[in-house]
Amino acid sequence: MIDQPTLVAIRFGYGLPLVKGAPTTPDAMLKALAGPDQMAQTHTTLGFSDILPQLARTQKARQMMRQGDGEREAYRLAVRESAFLAETEARCGFARALDAPDGFRERLVAFWADHFTTRARSAPERPLPGTLTHDAIRPNLTGPFADLLVAATLHPAMLSYLDQSASVGPGSAFGRRRGRGVNENLAREVMELHSLGVGAGYAQNDVRQMALLLTGLDANAQDGFIFHPNRAEPGAETVLGKTYGGEGLAPIKAALSDIARREETAAHIARKLAVHFVSDTPDAALVAAMTAAYRDSDGALMQVYRALLTHPAAWEPKLMKARQPVDFLLAALRALGMTGRELRRMGRGPAQRMLARPMALMGQDWQAAPGPDGWPEEAEAWITPQGMAARITWAMEAPGRLVVPMPDPSAFLRRILGTAADERLIWAAARAESKREGVGLVLASPAFNRR
Repeated sequence: MIDQPTLVAIRFGYGLPLVKGAPTTPDAMLKALAGPDQMAQTHTTLGFSDILPQLARTQKARQMMRQGDGEREAYRLAVRESAFLAETEARCGFARALDAPDGFRERLVAFWADHFTTRARSAPERPLPGTLTHDAIRPNLTGPFADLLVAATLHPAMLSYLDQSASVGPGSAFGRRRGRGVNENLAREVMELHSLGVGAGYAQNDVRQMALLLTGLDANAQDGFIFHPNRAEPGAETVLGKTYGGEGLAPIKAALSDIARREETAAHIARKLAVHFVSDTPDAALVAAMTAAYRDSDGALMQVYRALLTHPAAWEPKLMKARQPVDFLLAALRALGMTGRELRRMGRGPAQRMLARPMALMGQDWQAAPGPDGWPEEAEAWITPQGMAARITWAMEAPGRLVVPMPDPSAFLRRILGTAADERLIWAAARAESKREGVGLVLASPAFNRR
């Protein structure tokens, strides 16, 4: 039977072995989560304000190239710098997952980054998704969901991804003069994906009214976040039966905060967390307990996490989820003993061969989810013939390039699976023809690919 420390590492973190001093009980996990964010200091990332000068340089180079006033090389160099920033951010995120004593924090960051999925719309914007994680998600990981929803919705990465700059109040001065209208992308995703959930009882008119309320929000490469009063729809809007009027951001923040506190949002967030961490078909009592914790605490995320970690269904001693490609690779690197510092120092070529390309072959191109609903959770989306072939290839080829000498397969198995190792795998690892084959067999096994 799988013991609790093993479940902590695999279900709620990035696998064994645990970092020295890692929490192994719900109370210890919650205490660590409430404490300082050590990895944010160890492996630092960039916020939107940090990359704004680079965005401005790239845009200027592009304009000059199009006008014939500059050479194409200047734009290519600027795009290359944007790619470097994005890759650096990704490595820092992976390094945190490898080094973190509290893996639950890093898994939560990944969960919310997927919940509030963004994607760069062009090569110069490649660093944008990482800045949303830096600015909106990590600082609001343990606070009220309302704060997280507001921060993510108003972030330039979200505004850019969902083309909010194209949304203009048709009754505004700008809208009347230019003949422009409202774009419902952001409003729809806020209600359908980020808060209430699909089929939560809101009507198309609620989406329309929310879209009108959000007009005026914008972001660009010169100024960052902007609110244009002359593009905002004048008057008040009524969303879900409540009217919001006034100027500036106040009515927008009020509407988002009210949506965050609704019962439908509580149920949607609770179930989505339970699905991500425990099972594709989570226990109804677990979801109910998390929903009640959300509702009773006015959306305090720490209370929702507490309800998750203290419910018996969360500790079912059977691994019921499939590791997504990024989880698989990070767990494998941790198992092979790679540190965050080593990963960050890896050359661009090896990093592409070890991480980016294999992840894409497994079906998960980094920060390039197919839509605003993020990556699928169900095992069937990941355990496919092509995906498994890519995992097996990586398991058989990559360890030999990363670890010298190769570990004894049986000892390796005990170290990275603990009580999750089954008898058949133990038997097979001990009888592998070579260490390379044995280690690959362990990493490619069903036991290692579950969480």
